[in-house]
Amino acid sequence: MTTFGDISTQEFTINDRTYRPPARPIVVICIDGCADEYLSISIAKGRMPNVARIAGEGYRGLVRGALPSFTNVNNSSICTGVAPAVHGICGNFFLDPDTGEEVMMNSAKYLRAETILAAAANAGRKVAMVTAKEKLRDILSHNLTGIAFSAEKANEAQLSTHGIDDVEELVGAPTPEIYSGDASLYVLQAGAALVEQGRADFLYLSLTDFMQHKFDPWQEESLEFHAGIDREIGRLLDAGAIVAATADHGMNAKQTADGSPNVIYLEPLLAEEFDANIKVILPITDPYVAHHGALGSLAMVHLPDSVRTDPVISRLMEIEGITEVHCRASAVRKLELAPDRIGDLVVLSGRDVVLGRSPEHHDLKAVASGLRSHGGRYEEMVPLLVSEPLNDAYCRKASGDPRNFDVFDFAVNGTKP
Repeated sequence: MTTFGDISTQEFTINDRTYRPPARPIVVICIDGCADEYLSISIAKGRMPNVARIAGEGYRGLVRGALPSFTNVNNSSICTGVAPAVHGICGNFFLDPDTGEEVMMNSAKYLRAETILAAAANAGRKVAMVTAKEKLRDILSHNLTGIAFSAEKANEAQLSTHGIDDVEELVGAPTPEIYSGDASLYVLQAGAALVEQGRADFLYLSLTDFMQHKFDPWQEESLEFHAGIDREIGRLLDAGAIVAATADHGMNAKQTADGSPNVIYLEPLLAEEFDANIKVILPITDPYVAHHGALGSLAMVHLPDSVRTDPVISRLMEIEGITEVHCRASAVRKLELAPDRIGDLVVLSGRDVVLGRSPEHHDLKAVASGLRSHGGRYEEMVPLLVSEPLNDAYCRKASGDPRNFDVFDFAVNGTKP
């Protein structure tokens, strides 16, 4: 076990939760896109012995993520400990009501809550936040005094802006290709090295879901990838860290029997039956279109003033493959979303269905070999792992309705002394 100097145990309160960290490194991992079957199959095949040990000696269960089940939404919830209604990040992409423009929600200016990471740093912890995707770094490093960089642009990290300038030397490898499993493993390798060298003792490590988008849980490429995750978790455990892991969302095949994407295009349907000015926003949209072709299982619908919501809701609910339609008030109440960051309607689709704008808005060549995606209710339940046994209070909490954004609470407050 690595020997550390003094580790701050000063408690801190952020977003109405108090954290009382032990004098051990705390590492929280977001295994992007990790439906629980990825762990189950990899464990059963003997490819994740360290995770199997955590499940036996610590805690393994399921938790409910935030909706939409997208990356920016859930990473923001995990790092703040609150739902999207509070922190304000309700998608990767939205229609800005102030400008009427469709914009990426990948800047800290959209975040309405302070992060657990910044609060831990202010309480004396040596904090590191490492993401696979650069798009998350700005949001999650909001007001953080510490280390914050992405694997995607590891070679651009500077001491003055990222808190570190020797990432490639730290990891012992060059900056990886973002469309690869290596991007996720790079994050974990960096995190393990930071803990081993005593450069960080409170870490958030967020991976990318490229491999889960491309491979089923039982495919060899997936098994080998999860074996790599397990090796780095083993390094963290050997370094004496309390390790907790969850996911931002699950992943499901979204295709027909012939392998083509199973898409409901909303804009032409609504334009023909109601109004050509109805606009559909797909909050899965981000710069990484090779992952999913901007097709996910939740969409926002913006209606002109002349169109009433009730007839549109009734028509959408008649369509096979659409499972839920919420008006704005219902979405705020039932889905925990911020009213000014969503559409007049929020539409969710079935386990094997995605929602699109219109055929011309999507380049399906990127997903021609098979579409696996997320965003809706069927990707909401995700794993929770904690490397230490839970105390009595958190055993009770785990048996209720725990959330993926409780993961820091479980890691910091939830284990036995």
